[in-house]
Amino acid sequence: MSVAFLFPGQGAQYAGMLHDIKNKWGLATTFEEASEVLNQDVLSLDSSEKLKYNKNVQICLFIAGVATARSFKNKGYSPEVVGGHSIGAFGAAVASEVLSFKEALLLVKKRGELMGNAYPDGHGMGVVMGLREHQLLSIVHELSTDAAPVYVANLNAPDQITISGTLKAIEKVLEKASKKGARKTKMLHVTVPSHCPLMEGVSNELRKTITEVKGKDPIVPFIGNCKARKLWKAADVKEDLAASVALPVRWHDTTEVMYEMGTRLYIEMAPGRVLTDLAAKSFPEARAISAAESTVKTLMILMEKEKM
Repeated sequence: MSVAFLFPGQGAQYAGMLHDIKNKWGLATTFEEASEVLNQDVLSLDSSEKLKYNKNVQICLFIAGVATARSFKNKGYSPEVVGGHSIGAFGAAVASEVLSFKEALLLVKKRGELMGNAYPDGHGMGVVMGLREHQLLSIVHELSTDAAPVYVANLNAPDQITISGTLKAIEKVLEKASKKGARKTKMLHVTVPSHCPLMEGVSNELRKTITEVKGKDPIVPFIGNCKARKLWKAADVKEDLAASVALPVRWHDTTEVMYEMGTRLYIEMAPGRVLTDLAAKSFPEARAISAAESTVKTLMILMEKEKM
């Protein structure tokens, strides 16, 4: 049996989260290192006002995930496989030692800046629950236009899928999805149309930067966002990090690959809970737990049992 570390993406953030994590996990050095790299106090970035900006959200989520994973590592506990949802993939890249903390943090900052500047207004994301991918694709293809495009984005579960594009088109898709039997639809509090072709320019710019980073081959399997496959080469991980900005995140497939590898304990790094719920629903024979909602002692005991 094996343990997987899951690194959450946008939507997991909340005001004060870095302060909470620092107090709980006691890794002051991670926050000091991040502040030195960015030349600013990162603990000032998790206020409700600062988290209105995409770049700050991405930076905070990255730092939170790495700080949690480092706490395990410092106590002698490591995962057998890692994966991250969207921005979470950068934390997974650090946990698998493909990128150094500094390298990844600077890339995350660049990613956040590029994404935040790409579409200042009129774009975003929505989520549809209760329809399968082929059903939602049919609706999207019917309603998407050159003037108001919309795309299927993150495949979080077989019946939980996000869409990205113009707000006008997203609203039409959500309305049609409800009429076609979706049990729930809603607009997300996201101002960027992530993981769709509208982000190809961002992806290309990020690729130029990330290719300048040498990186190292992962010490444990890294499951990529784009194709949900085990990646063993630094070049493949870096390409996945760059490409995924403009491609759907195949998250359910990612966790399914982990399960097929023998994962029976999924631990979601702070501050997330959503990935925990998704794994628990998809793999009832496994155990999924949120580090943010558990104690360090409990998590250590669970990891020891899983490795027996």
